[in-house]
Amino acid sequence: MIHAQNLHHRSLEIKSLHIEPGHTAIIGKNGSGKTTFLKLCAGIELPHHGTLTISGREPRAVHTGWVGEVPDNNLVFRTVADEVASGLRFQRTPADAIGPAVSAVLSEMEILHLCSRTSHTLSGGETVMVACAAALALSPELLILDETDTHLDRNAAGKLETIIRRRPAPCILQCTQDMDTAARADRVVYFAGGRPLYVGTPDEVFSHLSETEMYPSLWRIAGCI
Repeated sequence: MIHAQNLHHRSLEIKSLHIEPGHTAIIGKNGSGKTTFLKLCAGIELPHHGTLTISGREPRAVHTGWVGEVPDNNLVFRTVADEVASGLRFQRTPADAIGPAVSAVLSEMEILHLCSRTSHTLSGGETVMVACAAALALSPELLILDETDTHLDRNAAGKLETIIRRRPAPCILQCTQDMDTAARADRVVYFAGGRPLYVGTPDEVFSHLSETEMYPSLWRIAGCI
């Protein structure tokens, strides 16, 4: 679904990369090019050289839900209800369908109680959950989560993971520093030095990382039993 060819952009150098539909974890150390790659996939930035397409289309032609790594940068509108409704309004969803859709996604994420709250009163974790609700309400073709779980406690992160699996987008790119989360994805892309060094199933990718801090802790514990 996602194909990059001879891509050069800032620190990124990707000769060829193909990511199939499904849930893909993007991992790597800080500065390895992960966020830059996600911004290219979202169409936030355009490549200096080479091509990146999603289902054969330019990223800006694809219906994408984006949740960035800085919580306060994710919300634009004054209230939670308006934030979640905003994308639906931009899509010209009938007015009488917007309210029920907002309530449905907030209920699914168990944050309906935040509906009337003003955005600036939310905690970092609440802000992330609202931003994810706004993205999911759009039923995007591509859902991009850039280290959103960093701002969530274990319970909220697990809840978000469950919701993503229950309400899947055709393609999900989730950048995470939690290797146990990455190990539950369909596939993993490990970036190092601006390049996708390892690409494959969790078993395939983590087999190269077993002696590093990038190895899933639960796998390491299981191996010691």
